[in-house]
Amino acid sequence: MVRPQGVVTRGTTNPNRLRRVDNWIVETCGGRLRDAADPLVVDLGYGATPVTAVELRARLAAGVRADVRVVGLEIDPVRVAAAQPAADPPWLTFARGGFELAGLQPALVRAFNVLRQYDEAEVAAAWRAVTGRLAPGGLLVEGTCDELGRLGGWLLIDPAGPRTLTLAAKLTTLGSPAELAERLPKALIHRNVPGEAIHDLLRDLDDAWRSAAAYAPFGPRQRWLRAVAAVRDAGWPVADGPRRWRHGELTVDWSAVAPA
Repeated sequence: MVRPQGVVTRGTTNPNRLRRVDNWIVETCGGRLRDAADPLVVDLGYGATPVTAVELRARLAAGVRADVRVVGLEIDPVRVAAAQPAADPPWLTFARGGFELAGLQPALVRAFNVLRQYDEAEVAAAWRAVTGRLAPGGLLVEGTCDELGRLGGWLLIDPAGPRTLTLAAKLTTLGSPAELAERLPKALIHRNVPGEAIHDLLRDLDDAWRSAAAYAPFGPRQRWLRAVAAVRDAGWPVADGPRRWRHGELTVDWSAVAPA
């Protein structure tokens, strides 16, 4: 057996905690999975309960292709054993593993709230360990969110490195985009300081949100749409369009926010 790489996470999880990133994966990575010869997905570090892995399989099966296989990997053998009653082979299974992916070659890996406890200096090596084991054309989605999934940030990564950063919020509970700073991916969370691009992006988004206050009576979605459009118009390389923005998302090229 391949020795698991990494350390055991806190394991905190909740139902629907990863709904935002799952829906984004269906939309953004669905084409890659549809084209994959083997639509294998790894949920890396699913936590103390298997609920988010169960949800991931259900969302991918409904939104991408019915034969998607999800393997939940955990370093802690106690968590792996506890997850077995939720397994539905061959579509959903659980095994012991870490950054080495238990010898699997998935088309996609979701690693959420895994690197948060690591040092920033360890992040790039973890990315390389995972992406080096992906199937050709495979992708890694790595990020973090709050306990209820209301705020999140994640990176889309391939073997060459990060491609995009996505910030996402439940708009009905969002007080200010500045709140997203608490849930930046590990590679960026300590970079939210003057002189760093991520600090500039969050500042500009927060300014645009305040400037769009006149749209608040029409609901937080309309206010967010105006704010994201203003950020794009200010020159930030914002991806997608209102169809995704309306979900409380903002995606930008990694090159625009990479650490100085």
